[in-house]
Amino acid sequence: MSYTAPVKDMLFDIEHLANIEQIAQIPGFEDAGLDTAQAVLEECAKFNEGVLAPLNFEGDKNPSSWKDGVVTTTPGFKEAFRQYGEGGWQGLQHPADFGGQGLPKTIGAACIEMCNSANMSFALCPLLTDGAIEALLTAGSDELKATYLEKLVTGEWTGTMNLTEPQAGSDLALVRTRAEPQPDGSYKVFGTKIFITYGEHDMAANIVHLVLARVQGAPEGVKGISLFVVPKFMVNADGSLGARNDAHCVSIEHKLGIKASPTAVLQFGDHGGAVGYLVGQENRGLEYMFIMMNAARYAVGVQGIAVAERAYQKAVGYAKDRVQSRPVDGSIAASAPIIHHPDVRRMLMTMRAYTEGCRAMATVAAAAYDAAHHHPDAEARKQNAAFYEFMVPLVKGYSTEMSLEVTSLGVQVHGGMGFIEETGAAQYYRDAKILTIYEGTTAIQANDLVGRKTARDGGQTAKGIAAQIEKTEAELLANGSPAAKAVARRLSAARQAFLDVVDFVAGGTKTSPNAVFAGSVPYLMLAGNLVAGWQLARSLLVAQALLHKGQDSAFMQAKITTAQFYAEHILVKAPGLRDSIVEGADSVTELALDAF
Repeated sequence: MSYTAPVKDMLFDIEHLANIEQIAQIPGFEDAGLDTAQAVLEECAKFNEGVLAPLNFEGDKNPSSWKDGVVTTTPGFKEAFRQYGEGGWQGLQHPADFGGQGLPKTIGAACIEMCNSANMSFALCPLLTDGAIEALLTAGSDELKATYLEKLVTGEWTGTMNLTEPQAGSDLALVRTRAEPQPDGSYKVFGTKIFITYGEHDMAANIVHLVLARVQGAPEGVKGISLFVVPKFMVNADGSLGARNDAHCVSIEHKLGIKASPTAVLQFGDHGGAVGYLVGQENRGLEYMFIMMNAARYAVGVQGIAVAERAYQKAVGYAKDRVQSRPVDGSIAASAPIIHHPDVRRMLMTMRAYTEGCRAMATVAAAAYDAAHHHPDAEARKQNAAFYEFMVPLVKGYSTEMSLEVTSLGVQVHGGMGFIEETGAAQYYRDAKILTIYEGTTAIQANDLVGRKTARDGGQTAKGIAAQIEKTEAELLANGSPAAKAVARRLSAARQAFLDVVDFVAGGTKTSPNAVFAGSVPYLMLAGNLVAGWQLARSLLVAQALLHKGQDSAFMQAKITTAQFYAEHILVKAPGLRDSIVEGADSVTELALDAF
């Protein structure tokens, strides 16, 4: 059940693909160069390998429990969370003004991956707290910031997102939780929220709920939703905790995976009204909540990479130990470890290539986020913001869908033993399933990619990315090695397929919406596949250059081989997806409804 953080691969991406030394030129990040990244990642690896990873299997066997409104987390979680806060990990990316370390997302994302690989159920608590911090930093009043931010940033308190209600899942226009204004400027909140991750637990002294609700008289639909801070315990003027607020956990869910993470049903206002404080302005709650949502969507994509990495490591370990059958080439005369068998190698290479491709894509996206928010040049901020916004649905949608394939392959490598819970491979498969659902299903990510990210600007951002990819193709051809030429050919075909789909989407979203949206998820998968393949192509060029200089030949050769495998076995799917999207829409919608 052990986990070894892939620090070397992470640092390769951070240095050569995300260009951390350029990020370190941005004001405020001067001390966040490669040396800092290496020191932080190595320390983070020690914590996650030694503290969180050993609790992962235990959390699956002995999940959080609820009794009389009290949630008790898995033994060991409370102490681990104390160490997490004391180590400064919650505040890694957050401002020093509120007790954080102010490091760039490019470094923070790697630490988030480690935490989720080590223990995804545990990592969900700080993930949601990060979102609450972002929302308060962006829209909170000075008073709210002074009251809540430092305790959230240091990990003394935790945060939640409260969107979903029994009748309102993804359709937030149906939210019915209400907020009544009070003479002192506060509000009383009444309603039920479901699926609230870490909505109740015993790991922190207070929980800061961010709750979507309607103020009396607000417009119907999403335009009438406001956002409120509703603490579990009231906070006194001196910062100490006061009375219990009227917000209570009435049950927790029994789930397929991530069992140690308590998913709460919260009831607000059953005893006179839960006290809440408006974040920003009335009726702009959805706008503010999307700050949390975007942060969470990126982080969930990283969760997909994280669980894929853990499944890959476990599968490799098993394949090296499990002796079964003679190799087909006769190289060993007796039964051998199954890693000698070509199809097992194919499965392991698929797992490895998907994981490394998505990690590279997410790392480059994180660097764009850092530039978009902190670069001194306005045009650079604008360009990086457009790139990052395009990347979010790809990181979230593609990385989580690939995690299902990778964790399924992890079970398959184990054979029958993978189907036995005691082996541990099945837990990663079960845990991965939620990633394609929460913080917006894959279809919702695809709708975002189609509408906001492609049709809205006529495909210009998408075509700009394709132009960058074409430059990489030219570099591959100029390199001239057999591997570079092989990758260039597949990358070019995938890019052309992508451009065909972009034109189809941009030209048809208004005139033929059913046809376009019938292919929305395949479009997302094509785009994610292309961008991950592009980043591995870039990594091949770097690795070949460093290999010629004699640097770490085994690692660099593995990078080259992995990039070529991705191109020849995964990137080749792109033209087929193009055909399904552009030419196959009618067969999606033609079957009569009563024939289903």
